Amino acid sequence: MSDALAAVTLGGLTKRFDDVTAVDHVDLEIADGEFFALLGPSGCGKTTTLRMIAGLEFPTEGSLQIFGDEVGTLPPNKRPVNTVFQSYALFPHMSVLQNVAFGLRMQKVSKPEAMGRAQEAIGLVRMDSMENRRPDQLSGGQQQRVALARALVNSPKVLLLDEPLGALDLKLRQEMQRELKTLQREVGITFVFVTHDQAEALTMSDRIGVMNEGELLQVGTPEEIYERPVNRFVADFIGQTNLLDGTVEATGTVCLSNGARVGVDTEGVAVGGAVAISVRPERATLHGRGGAPPGRPSVDGRLEQITYLGNALVFTVALDWMSLDVRVENQADLDVREIGSEVSVSWDADAASVVQE
Repeated sequence: MSDALAAVTLGGLTKRFDDVTAVDHVDLEIADGEFFALLGPSGCGKTTTLRMIAGLEFPTEGSLQIFGDEVGTLPPNKRPVNTVFQSYALFPHMSVLQNVAFGLRMQKVSKPEAMGRAQEAIGLVRMDSMENRRPDQLSGGQQQRVALARALVNSPKVLLLDEPLGALDLKLRQEMQRELKTLQREVGITFVFVTHDQAEALTMSDRIGVMNEGELLQVGTPEEIYERPVNRFVADFIGQTNLLDGTVEATGTVCLSNGARVGVDTEGVAVGGAVAISVRPERATLHGRGGAPPGRPSVDGRLEQITYLGNALVFTVALDWMSLDVRVENQADLDVREIGSEVSVSWDADAASVVQE
């Protein structure tokens, strides 16, 4: 974060529902103009956090500021935010233009001004040629664009998006991910995006906050979150990884569960501490047994399964105490492709990270 005033600041933000703590003392700053994703499994507290920013829920404890103003007890219409939900909630009897202008008309904005601003917002989401259509004449992706235009037409300082792409099919969702990121750059306002889809968060966000059981576990860029997770949950939740359990035997050395010793950066973990080594499948290399280069961390096993993914192959290797995956580009030249082969798996020392619970 720079010294500029943050768009959203949460200080010890907590929300309890009776005896259930949905959000537990979250501290977070989101920069002006940032595309920030709140990521986590169902029930982790991300949507409740978004609803508190929106004013749809009020905090039990803590501070909630938008551009330095405390808003934690203000109703939604008193906050400079707007929210886009997964359900588009468009008025079926109104045209696209009328749907987008509706909020302005409710604010007593004159009809000419409301229609002009609505047409501008429709242009931002590239729906210019469809302003006279009704929602039932639009595809899911087009309806989503209308919902975005309706939220943007009020010129919010912060746009909140609660899993807005969840109802779309995979190809359309990927297309909308690119369009949303482009739109955010064009309008230049802060987007706070809630999702449980790791790929979506990694693709679209400037920074990601990973939540679980009401706690904010890690905040960082997509690269930081993916390459250097702070604990086992984050490592396992973000993408796919292999987690090899062991104990720190000495600085820079972990003794795995089967007694094998591998070199890895153990900074910040005491000798004797229980850890797991996280190795992403695409950072691992498959060899014939004993074929790993000298000095490179490796484990031995047996090729158990090959999964065809089109552009890649995933080789599942059974070790004495677990299985791990190696992802290889489909056209890669490999000596080992036979189920049951005795193999070794190696990785660069800087491709692995040590995580704790």
